[in-house]
Amino acid sequence: MSEENQKNIVRQWQDRPDIKSIFWKDLTPLTPYEIFREIFISLPWLLLEFLFLYFGYYFFATLSSFFFFLTGLRQVHGGYHLTLGISKTKTEIFLFFMSMVMLGSMHAVKFNHLCHHKHCMDEMDVEAKSAKMSGVKAILFGPLFPILLYRKALSDSNATYQKWIVAELIMNIVMIACSVVLYVYFQSSILLFHYGLMIVGQCLTSFFAVWTVHHDCKGEIFARTQRGFLKNMISYDMFYHVEHHLFPNVPQCHLHKLAERIDKNAPHLKNTQVF
Repeated sequence: MSEENQKNIVRQWQDRPDIKSIFWKDLTPLTPYEIFREIFISLPWLLLEFLFLYFGYYFFATLSSFFFFLTGLRQVHGGYHLTLGISKTKTEIFLFFMSMVMLGSMHAVKFNHLCHHKHCMDEMDVEAKSAKMSGVKAILFGPLFPILLYRKALSDSNATYQKWIVAELIMNIVMIACSVVLYVYFQSSILLFHYGLMIVGQCLTSFFAVWTVHHDCKGEIFARTQRGFLKNMISYDMFYHVEHHLFPNVPQCHLHKLAERIDKNAPHLKNTQVF
């Protein structure tokens, strides 16, 4: 397949009759309960992490932190596509708050992620850079990944994006400073431990959030997906990535329904799975 065709492969799939015939707009609205769940889905894991840290159960705190980061990624990803069921203004504020808690700039990631959808897997797709590496190289590339995203967003985004990004990075510094103060003056390492785990999570994002769903995707295959109730329950439905690229306006909590419809029209798309 030519370079030009590879660049437009997602659009080509979206224009295919078997994909265009899939009814999906009924999956976009969220009920009040679903909105509440999407906004607060990570909170129980964060509270569990802090509780375990308070009592010194560091293994369980780390496990809780992993699921907090996973569900946090789900939330901010919904925010990038405005599928959380709240207004654009509230979504921007939500992304700012999550930047404070997860230690990063979610607006920088948002800018690069939306570019990823426009230029999936081509040379302009900065986010997917690690997908073309081996798994080991993608992990080693991890610490450079956030820096690459921040630099790209600050240089290419508009003034509104840049203001959000700068504010988020400043707040990161403030939160780390607060963590150090709590440790030095109050002998509390809870926040320091939490943000240490968030740094690890940010460094592994290029592997878990990018490489896992795009590695070895060539020709007509542009992303991977996942089937199996238990697998998707554990991963919080984060690996319905083929479905997401084809219909990015469908909220994460409805992608399993979308997957059933795609399986009827284009069953071979489920053959390339994450695990």
